[in-house]
Amino acid sequence: MSTLQARVITVSDEVASGSDEDRGGLLAVDLLTELGADTTRVVVGDAAAPIASAVLDAVTDGVRVIVTCGGTGIGPDDRTSDVVALLLTYQVPGIAEEIRRRGQSHSAPALVSRGIAGVIRRDGSPAAFVVCVPGSRGGVRDALDVVGPLLGYIVEQLDGAGHV
Repeated sequence: MSTLQARVITVSDEVASGSDEDRGGLLAVDLLTELGADTTRVVVGDAAAPIASAVLDAVTDGVRVIVTCGGTGIGPDDRTSDVVALLLTYQVPGIAEEIRRRGQSHSAPALVSRGIAGVIRRDGSPAAFVVCVPGSRGGVRDALDVVGPLLGYIVEQLDGAGHV
């Protein structure tokens, strides 16, 4: 079996301009790599077009797991989940619900996250699982604590394996 291809897309004007560090995105890369994924990272600003392009580029590149970091809150520039929702073939709401549930157990603001998860199926590319998570290190850790143990199963399901 080939190595799982993953991509972290950091969404932040500050990180894209170099005025802030990408703490959450770099942690996501480390955690996905520890899980055995061949992981790449892209940084884009908070505008809709670059977010959509980065996600669709990952799908075209054959990436199977896409983690966006940042832009999932309720601030005026938080639009990642809205942009990604328009690209999804369908949502997998249980993942985002569990990430919020675990996060709120140690940080009440986790309930304000509008993170989503779902699948993109496009002709000519393998299906990709996408999860939009907060840009904070805690949000990334909560998300990958939920998704990490399921990565193999998720990809098997995307490829049509039977249910457990």
